[in-house]
Amino acid sequence: MASSSLLWLCSSNPLISPATHLKAHPRFPIRHRFRCSLVEPLKFENGKPHFPLLTSDHAFPTFLSPNSHFQNDINKHDTRLRIFSGTANPALAQEIACYMGLELGKIKIKRFADGEIYVQLQESVRGCDVFLVQPTCPPANENLMELLIMIDACRRASAKNITAVIPYFGYARADRKTQGRESIAAKLVANLITEAGANRVLACDLHSGQSMGYFDIPVDHVYGQFLMLGCCVSAFLYELFAHRKYFSLQFQPVILDYLASKTICSDDLVVVSPDVGGVARARAFAKKLSDAPLAIVDKRRHGHNVAEVMNLIGDVKGKVAVMVDDMIDTAGTIAKGAALLHQEGAREVYACSTHAVFSPPAIERLSSGLFQEVIITNTIPVSEQNYFPQLTVLSVANLLGETIWRVHDDCSVSSTFQ
Repeated sequence: MASSSLLWLCSSNPLISPATHLKAHPRFPIRHRFRCSLVEPLKFENGKPHFPLLTSDHAFPTFLSPNSHFQNDINKHDTRLRIFSGTANPALAQEIACYMGLELGKIKIKRFADGEIYVQLQESVRGCDVFLVQPTCPPANENLMELLIMIDACRRASAKNITAVIPYFGYARADRKTQGRESIAAKLVANLITEAGANRVLACDLHSGQSMGYFDIPVDHVYGQFLMLGCCVSAFLYELFAHRKYFSLQFQPVILDYLASKTICSDDLVVVSPDVGGVARARAFAKKLSDAPLAIVDKRRHGHNVAEVMNLIGDVKGKVAVMVDDMIDTAGTIAKGAALLHQEGAREVYACSTHAVFSPPAIERLSSGLFQEVIITNTIPVSEQNYFPQLTVLSVANLLGETIWRVHDDCSVSSTFQ
């Protein structure tokens, strides 16, 4: 309104210049005034400006010429997505980055003599979508504290979004009070991750779905028992991934396909839940296996990491039993369940689990001959001394990598992976 009044006043009274009006008018402070210095006189033909065609022969001012160093830096970091790995499972983080066609971010993590953890990002993450891959596997407290410090470092480095990628959430089993005066550590850890500065959590096969409600931030929960087929993609596939609306990759369940490769007749197959709490997980798994029948092992637990099997609900005589659980810790539950299945006449017993905690004496129990095969994933790194002939390890890198892409692109995750 003020600018239009100024133009009308100047046009109606040629004796008053705009500069004079600006000096006298209190609504135009000095900081809003400007002066134009012409390098050469304007040459307008017939009173109209002339706009020449821009070609490569024309010389541009220095501030308009492209900066080759800056352009190369843009091409090198043409995405605002960054992936950093902690020290808990760097191999899995590297597989995820390889699947996505990216490089792991540079980060410095060290421990002082007194055990304190030091974290420093070696590259800028300002305004970036940052994903931190760090399972809270043993040693759980060390890895959890490292994750919290990594989140804090990214927050103080002005990252736009921070997603904690936790393939194995170690405190998920402490999700309720079973006795008086117990703590609910899962809620406590969720609060710690939230207060550290995380904006989102990506978890794989939580011990119970209610753990998602402990977080006050969004949680993307994917299931490792329905892994998608795929390995590291080439640069050509990465270019196709960059234009996702033109390309759709078809995935197939790896664990289910792996079991199908055993040429087990569907009539001979039965899915077994090692306890009552895992019935929903086993039922979903059985539905994927041509709606196979379900059996349940009833147990009575007398202490932590101590389980006693009581009876079996269902028929397994002469069948191939597939035991499904979210984790194997000391293998007491699943080993006693397998022994009961053999007593009830099961022909073969397979164990499928996402998280291989493998606390002693798990290896001795799993390699004792009760299982035809033990199928796990690499959410937790398995040391060389813990390998045994019946062990098969499948990777969740493609599952987590594809989920990270979908979270970064604001696409749906539940419709495909849950």
